[in-house]
Amino acid sequence: MSASFCIGAANHIDYVKEKLDQEFRLLENDGIKISCEEGKKGDYVFLEYNIADYGEAGYSEEDTKNIFKHYVANAVSDIIVNNWERTLLEEIIRENYYYFSKEEQQTISEFALKHLNLGHENGEAMYEQLSRKSLILRRVLEYLQTNNNIVIEGFIRFRLKEYIEELTKIAEKAADDYLLDKEYKEFLHLLKYFVDIQEPRLDVVQVLIQPSGMFKLLDASNKSINCEYLDGFIVELGDSELNYEDLLISALITIAPTTIILHCREEDKMLTSIDTIVGVFGERVKYCGGCELCRENEVHLQKH
Repeated sequence: MSASFCIGAANHIDYVKEKLDQEFRLLENDGIKISCEEGKKGDYVFLEYNIADYGEAGYSEEDTKNIFKHYVANAVSDIIVNNWERTLLEEIIRENYYYFSKEEQQTISEFALKHLNLGHENGEAMYEQLSRKSLILRRVLEYLQTNNNIVIEGFIRFRLKEYIEELTKIAEKAADDYLLDKEYKEFLHLLKYFVDIQEPRLDVVQVLIQPSGMFKLLDASNKSINCEYLDGFIVELGDSELNYEDLLISALITIAPTTIILHCREEDKMLTSIDTIVGVFGERVKYCGGCELCRENEVHLQKH
């Protein structure tokens, strides 16, 4: 009997076989038996599948073949998304961003994988992954209407141009992320230098995040910090509150305190300003484990 379907690949062949066997085991519930023969030609391994028994489910031979193709298409689309996607991204980055060093290309790849959100539970990322798989699934089904064999690498290169364009856009975002991150780290390094060369104007500065999201600076005695320490920075906005994150960073750098105590909730630690403070002041930063200021602030937060 001639092969009902033949699939070839130079990479991930063990997973290809495992995934197809997994799909075809579902057909066995209807008594449809699939046989497989394996061969090799050059760098490629080929798997030839035959419908050995059409079973007794009442499907016509044509219906059985169509069901078979759907199982194949589902397996191939899953294989590409889960096994080839990372490799394809790395190839795109090497080709398009060759002027970056290998280490920089690796960092860009890591940013790209974050966009794909591989290995993480995230609703938006899962939706996008399903969207990519759906695109591939449609293209494989279209291809199988007139073909009984497929070489995965060739199929990706010549039949999935839309998919490759989507991955290319992800690589572009990742490259932008890398450059922004590099610029941010250089900025932190410069700010850290300014802090290191200055004499502390106060030993302790406390940063209190208000219910409104604004900041308030206090000294060790819980008193609002006067602007005399800030060399002209306008910080007494209302009740000494700072409603500009960059102004907060500038004020702290000017004071260059020995210790910074952050009064904030766990979720506030994700704020960009908090991340910058930790990046600039390092071990000088301490998180308050809970005090009267924190409790009062929590009461205000609950009211809001």
